[in-house]
Amino acid sequence: MPELPEVESVRRQLAPELTGRVVREVWWDAHPHARLSDLELLAGRRILAVQRRGKFLLCPLDRDIDGDDLELVLHLGMTGSFRFVPAEHGMADVTHVRLRAVLDDGRALLFRDPRRFGRASVVPAGDYDRAIPTLASLGPEPLSDAFDPDAFAAALARTRGPVKARLLDQRLVAGVGNIYADEALWLARIHPTSRRVGRARAHALHAAIRAVLAAAIEREGTTFRDYQMVNGESGRNADYLQAYGQGDLPCSRCGTTLVRSVVAQRGTTHCPSCQRR
Repeated sequence: MPELPEVESVRRQLAPELTGRVVREVWWDAHPHARLSDLELLAGRRILAVQRRGKFLLCPLDRDIDGDDLELVLHLGMTGSFRFVPAEHGMADVTHVRLRAVLDDGRALLFRDPRRFGRASVVPAGDYDRAIPTLASLGPEPLSDAFDPDAFAAALARTRGPVKARLLDQRLVAGVGNIYADEALWLARIHPTSRRVGRARAHALHAAIRAVLAAAIEREGTTFRDYQMVNGESGRNADYLQAYGQGDLPCSRCGTTLVRSVVAQRGTTHCPSCQRR
């Protein structure tokens, strides 16, 4: 599933293309498993910006005649991607399209999602509790000032669950998934199943999270199979991974063979020498 660096890379490509554009007409997949809702409210509305919160894209819309503030919320799920096509081309040569929004510049934005785990919903601006509770409960943005190292250390101290599981649940910090949890824990030398992370190690993990995310954004994310940007290109971060997906290879720091395991029902890789409980 795309994580913060991948979603931020998509956002940076979508923002200049969508900001200020008016949606002229909308089609969406009516399949019962599709996570699409209230998209008819997009028609006739101007997209004011493309923002990000954790792994979600948020597109505030201009007010309708009733003065309602709405926003389009998008989530890539596991296999979601976007592309622009000329509106007159329709969807004949594009598979797995779940949303088609025709814009006022003669293009259409297509949201492709083969596995239907993605989301596209129009909701009252900032009101996520009922429609998207996961978005409502997100922790601080890891690259913002709101991600305070002392608050992070205090939150870790209040739990006895495995530290990797805490990183993945999104309430401690937003946008960190399996890839960057493994990478940050490796960089901070913390075992993924550690249940006690003191203040010094928490501060090291805080810095590691920021470092691995910033580097991955610079490389436009990590592509293994499905993730691609709006321009169709892949992220370049896969060649720089130190832990995730590197099981049975030597640790680049100490040479010890990296070990694969399962933590919080997710495949996990760590160095048994560098990363101690």
